[in-house]
Amino acid sequence: MPSISALYSIEEVSQHSSNDDCWIIIDGKVYDLTSYLDEHPGGDDVIVAATGRDATDDFEDAGHSKDARELMEKFYIGELDPSSSAIPELEAKEPDGYAARVQTLTKQYWGIPIAVLGISVVLGWLYLLKK
Repeated sequence: MPSISALYSIEEVSQHSSNDDCWIIIDGKVYDLTSYLDEHPGGDDVIVAATGRDATDDFEDAGHSKDARELMEKFYIGELDPSSSAIPELEAKEPDGYAARVQTLTKQYWGIPIAVLGISVVLGWLYLLKK
C-alpha cells in the first residue's frame, strides 16, 4: 500500500535555507538535512550552498554512491508540489529615501547622458574627417 507523503511548494522549501533549518529538493523529493550537516563527508558548506532549492543537478554532478542514495531515504519528508511555480514570487517594494530620489532623477534626466554620447560621436567623426 503506497504511503501518503506531504506536499511542499518551492516557496515553503525556500524558507528552510539555513544551517539550523536545511531543506533541499532532489528529483522532486524534499529532504530535511539539518541533522546530517555535521556528518556529510563533503562538509556542511556543500549542502548549505544548495539548501532551499532544487539541488538535483548538484547531487548528480557529485557522483553519489548507492549507499548515499539509500541514506537519503532517512531524511525524506515529502514531495515537491508539481502545481507550485518554479520560481518563488518576488515581493516588489517601493524604494524609499535616497533610492527613490535617485530613481526619480534617473527617469527625469535620462536625456543628458544620451546627448553627451551623441555629441561625442559627432565630434569624433568630425575629427577623423579632418585628419
